[in-house]
Amino acid sequence: MPVAFLIFVLVPIAEIALFIEVGDVIGLWPTLGIVIATAFLGTGLLRAQGLAAFARAQATMAEGRVPVEEVVHGFCLVIAGALLLTPGFLTDTIGFALFLPPVRLALGRAALKWFSKHGTVHVHTPPQGGTGFPHRPPERGARPASPEIVEGEAVEIDPSSDLDQADPDSPWHQPPPDNKD
Repeated sequence: MPVAFLIFVLVPIAEIALFIEVGDVIGLWPTLGIVIATAFLGTGLLRAQGLAAFARAQATMAEGRVPVEEVVHGFCLVIAGALLLTPGFLTDTIGFALFLPPVRLALGRAALKWFSKHGTVHVHTPPQGGTGFPHRPPERGARPASPEIVEGEAVEIDPSSDLDQADPDSPWHQPPPDNKD
C-alpha cells in the first residue's frame, strides 16, 4: 500500500474518528481547546528545542565536524512542529513523541540503517586551498582567492588635513612642511 495513501486518506479518517470520540466524552469546546492548546504548546517547544539544535549544529561545524546528529534532530523537530500545527489527536501524539530525543535518535538510526542498505551518498568537498566545487565555475568577474591578493578599500585623504600628523610612529607620518618665507 503506498505511503501517500496512508498519509492522505487513512490519517484524516483516523483523526475524524478520534475527534468524534473525544468530542462525545468531553464535549465540543474542550476538544477544540485541546487542539488549539497543543498548537501553541508545540510552537513553544519547537522554538526552544529548534534554537538549541541550531546552536549545537553551529558548535559542531565550528569544531570542523559534520553535524549529522543535529541535522536529524532538526529535521524531526520540523516534522514535529508541522504535526502539532495540524489539527488532530493522532498527529499531536506523533508530534509530541518527536520532541523526545530518544525517539528522534531511534528514528535517525532507523533512517541511517535504511539509507545504508538502499541509498547512496555523495559528498563533494572543495580541493585543498580551492575556492569551490570543481563542477561549479566561479561567478562572472570573480577572481579566485589567493594569499597574494588582499581585499581592501582605499580612502582618499585631503592633504591639507591634519590626519597624517596624528600618529608620529605611523609609517605614513610626514613631517610638517617648512614655511620659512
